[in-house]
Amino acid sequence: MTNVEMGDAGMSSRVRLRLTRRGRVVLTLLAALPIVIGAFVFALNGGGAAASGEQTHATFHYVTVQSGDSLWSVASRLAPNADPRDVIADLVSLNGLSSAVVTPGQQLAIPAQYDK
Repeated sequence: MTNVEMGDAGMSSRVRLRLTRRGRVVLTLLAALPIVIGAFVFALNGGGAAASGEQTHATFHYVTVQSGDSLWSVASRLAPNADPRDVIADLVSLNGLSSAVVTPGQQLAIPAQYDK
């Protein structure tokens, strides 16, 4: 049997990783970037919801839907010179209607621009 000596070639030497100044700057910037972005987003969104002690009460006039009425007929009656589609869109939005179907006896709030 033959013995072979490995010497220094077979041993793994440890290489120590060294960061240069540029590498440290890059790592610092990468670590700070999420904090800076978070602060920026917070600053842009942070000031919009301030509550005041005043309460504003809006008063509306109402129209009662008659038998045979549709939103189109109500809109035409409220604002004869306006486009009925615009009036209907305003009525649906203000009253929180899920569809354009109305029932007799239903109370609809009238938007201020169509109130006479």
